[in-house]
Amino acid sequence: MADLYPSIAQCAIVATAFKVLLFPAYKSTDFEVHRNWLAITNSLPIQEWYFEKTSEWTLDYPPFFAYFEWFLSQFAKAMDPAMLRVYNLEYESWQTVYFQRASVIATELVLVYALHLFVQSAPPAFKRPSHAAALSILLSPGLLIIDHIHFQYNGFMYGLLILSLVLARDKSARLASGLLFAALLCFKHIYLYLAPAYFVYLLRAYCLGHKSIFQVRFGNAVKLGTGIIAIFGAAFGPFAFWGQIPQLLSRLFPFSRGLCHAYWAPNIWAIYSFTDRLLIFIAPRLNLPVNEEALTSVTRGLVGDTSFAVLPEVTARTTFALTLLFQIIPLLKLFFDPTWETFIGSVTLCGYASFLFGWHVHEKAILLVIIPFSLIALKDRRYLGAFRPLAVAGHVSLFPLLFTAAEFPIKTVYTIFWLVGFLLAFDRLAPASNKPRVFLLDRFSTLYIAVSIPLIVYCSLLHGVIWGSRLEFLPLMFMSSYSAVGVVGSWVGFLVVFFTS
Repeated sequence: MADLYPSIAQCAIVATAFKVLLFPAYKSTDFEVHRNWLAITNSLPIQEWYFEKTSEWTLDYPPFFAYFEWFLSQFAKAMDPAMLRVYNLEYESWQTVYFQRASVIATELVLVYALHLFVQSAPPAFKRPSHAAALSILLSPGLLIIDHIHFQYNGFMYGLLILSLVLARDKSARLASGLLFAALLCFKHIYLYLAPAYFVYLLRAYCLGHKSIFQVRFGNAVKLGTGIIAIFGAAFGPFAFWGQIPQLLSRLFPFSRGLCHAYWAPNIWAIYSFTDRLLIFIAPRLNLPVNEEALTSVTRGLVGDTSFAVLPEVTARTTFALTLLFQIIPLLKLFFDPTWETFIGSVTLCGYASFLFGWHVHEKAILLVIIPFSLIALKDRRYLGAFRPLAVAGHVSLFPLLFTAAEFPIKTVYTIFWLVGFLLAFDRLAPASNKPRVFLLDRFSTLYIAVSIPLIVYCSLLHGVIWGSRLEFLPLMFMSSYSAVGVVGSWVGFLVVFFTS
């Protein structure tokens, strides 16, 4: 019955035509970041890549992504060699813009192939739901906003992630799944958030016996371990040989950054920060001590490191401990029930934990939760109930990335059509569950979606009309805090569903 829907290839062609029309659209500083990386990897010897700092946008991705930029730079030469000059900062000829935009579309073919394989590998009874889930990812407003307007290469890397997750479904391909994920870590280290789920799944389903956890399959363990060492050796080996690992790690993990990003990611710390802002006004009445130095930070709105005026400061160690705790909880179930569905659920919950409790989380990282969750959102109606508020909150939280007036209709209209179209389709396709529905989750989901429309209208349009250029931080704070409530509510609901399935 999947033929009732347009094919993955047909949608990819139509989506590509739309993305080409967006070539002249707004682009963030990430456009210059990647142009600079093209120049660094093309113009300088490899030994200098992680030391070069002519631009403030220094190379801070793992080596495989640097090699990827070098590969793209070989084609960039033919378009405009000037873009490959390290000192040519902020260079953006039309050839440069078109080349970089086109490179995102071309590398996104990895995502198209991975989604095609996901549909092909689905059991017959789940072909239609899998097809709908695949289309929802391919046409994701999140990927459109982040990659094709804001500018990054997430579609390519999420394609590698989905391909790895799909391979994990086949017993004979689990080794390939683990090795592909190891390679993905060498492209972008943010996927370390999901690594605990991979470790437990491959340990339990590939390296240990099916009947007894005390039976070790040494052959499989050796193949997996050797393959991972070889991949990391290919990525980091040259830099280890040159004694550059400390320099490389300082680029990959800049822990000097504060708890919250300039625009609060919609997580626990956004709610914590919002609560602290409210307490400033009632602290005198409750005789609560106020950190006077933090008030200066508050008056700047959301820019700069977050300092708390009333609530205790949060350390990186605290965020790490909380993240680890809430990752271990689903991993225990995965260890004793190493099925593919439990694995995808654990990957999703590891993404939730790292996003909700991590240190200096970017709002773009919400896709680490949305995309793997999409693969199982149609397992039954309870899963869909937990997915709905996440889909709304996660995509709405990305709106501040595009703050120019010209992109307002694109981001809002496209996202609304996606939400309405796919959530209605999901509602028809999700099968009933033999477990009781989570009543409060259904009520929360309905109310949460209803509030989203007036909030978007106020933050995007009415606030400027009412206040002008004053209180510019308020819409961002409202948007972040609202989205955080949705993400946290979805996480709690999915935890209940995951452990009662």
